[in-house]
Amino acid sequence: MAIRVLLVDDQALFREGLETLISVHADIQVVGQASNGQEAVEVAAKVQPDVVLMDVRMPILNGVRATRRLKKALPQCRVIVLTTFDDDEYVFDALRAGAVGYLLKDVPSARLVEAIRAAARGESILEPSVAAKVIAEFTRVSSMVPAAQMEQLVEPLSERELEILGLIARGASNREIADQLFIAEGTVKNHVTHILGKLDVRDRTQAALKARELGLL
Repeated sequence: MAIRVLLVDDQALFREGLETLISVHADIQVVGQASNGQEAVEVAAKVQPDVVLMDVRMPILNGVRATRRLKKALPQCRVIVLTTFDDDEYVFDALRAGAVGYLLKDVPSARLVEAIRAAARGESILEPSVAAKVIAEFTRVSSMVPAAQMEQLVEPLSERELEILGLIARGASNREIADQLFIAEGTVKNHVTHILGKLDVRDRTQAALKARELGLL
């Protein structure tokens, strides 16, 4: 079954080009377009997308606020921010709003397509520069939290789960983790499910953020 994608950007030409680019893949179907955040929420309610490619700066309702509303209305919908801006404010606001990915518009098409597939699988992909910001910020935050307090905030993770959590924080996909640890991809998926449950988070991005807050990485 094809991954249903909604494109949200205030530039019509960019949306059209993006649709042409990703529609050549048989497993991806563009089911709608929106020119601002408000329209995105309305269209999403009708077409029920699996993945939304969301710009940040748009009129009427920006991408961060739209992401927050989408996650409340459609919890299973995965939002990937696709923008020209990697300012700290946009990055952290978007991730806190529930985005599972953050990519810049100069991303290679192959990586964008893989990001869509990864999001549909429940994974996340961050631009390398964005991943570096996340790691730096939450390392700073975790250093301010006493270790004893951090330990009692989370159920114990196994050594293997901590190892996989570290790779998740670096933006690795299940397939990449499996290759690096020489285990089956299905095994990785099971570990990720247990990690999300123990950390009480909804997705991989939130797991990485909470792990930093708790000083687990």
